[in-house]
Amino acid sequence: MILLVIKFYDMDFFFIRDFEHKYRFFTSDPIHPIEKEFSRLKKIWVAAKQKLMLLPKKTLAQEQAFEKASKQDQEINILHAGCLDEKKIKKRFYYFLQKQRTKHIFLLAGETLLLPISGLMALLPGPNVFFGVLALIMYTHWQSLRGINKILKLGYVFSPAAYFSEWEKAIYAEIDLNLDNTLEKIKEEYNIKNIKKILWK
Repeated sequence: MILLVIKFYDMDFFFIRDFEHKYRFFTSDPIHPIEKEFSRLKKIWVAAKQKLMLLPKKTLAQEQAFEKASKQDQEINILHAGCLDEKKIKKRFYYFLQKQRTKHIFLLAGETLLLPISGLMALLPGPNVFFGVLALIMYTHWQSLRGINKILKLGYVFSPAAYFSEWEKAIYAEIDLNLDNTLEKIKEEYNIKNIKKILWK
C-alpha cells in the first residue's frame, strides 16, 4: 500500500490508495462547487452546480485536486510511505497520470458529441439543466486535463514519510475499527472533512 502526500506551497495534496486499494488523488481543501460563473444563464448554472455536487465525493475530490494543480508553477514535492523505492514510486505515479490524461481526453470527446443534443432540450419548458450540467462537467474535465499536463510538465520529487504506515497496516489488516481510528487521525492532522467518503465507505 502506498500513500503519497503532494505539497504545493501551503496546500497538501494526496495520492493514496483507498480501502479497495485504488489510488485516489485529492487535496486538503473541502469539496466545494465549481467556482466558474456564467452570468447570462445564472438559473441554469445554479441548478447544474447542485446536480454536479451529487457526484461521488471521491470523483469530485480528484477533479478538484487536478484543477488546483493547474495553478502551480514549480516542481511538485511528493511524500510517500517509503514502501517502494523512488524509481517504482515514480513509475506508479506516472502511469496514474497517463491513465487519467487518456480518460479525460475521451470524456471530453464524448461530451462534445453530446453538447448539440443537450442544446435541443432548450425547447422543453423550464431551465435546460441537462445542458448546464454537461457544460460544467466539460469545464471540470478540461481544467483537470490542464492540471494533469501541468504536473507532467513541472515534474515531481519524492520523499518518504513514515507517518502514513499506520493507514497501510490498517488497510491490509481489514479491521474496520483501525481504519476508522486512522482516518480520524488523518482528518485531524490535515483538516480533511470528507476523508472517510474519499478513502473509505
